Amino acid sequence: MAEPDFDPVPLLLALVDAGVDFVLIGGLAGGAHGSVYPTFDVDVAYARDRENLERLAALLRELGATLRGAPSGLSFQLDAKTLEAGGNFTFDTRLGKLDVLAYPVGAPPYDRLRDEGKAVSIEERTVVIASLDHLIAMKEAAGRTKDKLMATEYRTLSDEQRGL
Repeated sequence: MAEPDFDPVPLLLALVDAGVDFVLIGGLAGGAHGSVYPTFDVDVAYARDRENLERLAALLRELGATLRGAPSGLSFQLDAKTLEAGGNFTFDTRLGKLDVLAYPVGAPPYDRLRDEGKAVSIEERTVVIASLDHLIAMKEAAGRTKDKLMATEYRTLSDEQRGL
């Protein structure tokens, strides 16, 4: 079902402005590379150092984040300790859906993902997006039909960018 009001920019800017060390992955990163597949959430990989976990937790609390799909009465403490103990979380926030992944399936270690990513400018801020090669690896590792289709498109985009 389409979600026409989805605007990822405010959520991305909130992450940058909060000083969160992250790399944009998933469908939105694919779109930044030219993919035509729609997406209705923001997927990010994030650094696991304590300071970054503190910044991410503070932002999530500020955005009123709740665990997506969790029972409404579930007790969940949103702090650095919880983020450190977990890894991959899906949240609903007042700015939209946000998936934060410490260990995206198929991705290289975070530092390599960030270092080999592409910096793009969004409203005078810099956001790092995962490389097409890393997005392809993640989509292939996910293994779902839609991910395989997206990986095929990403390979075509990669070939076009390399002039093949």
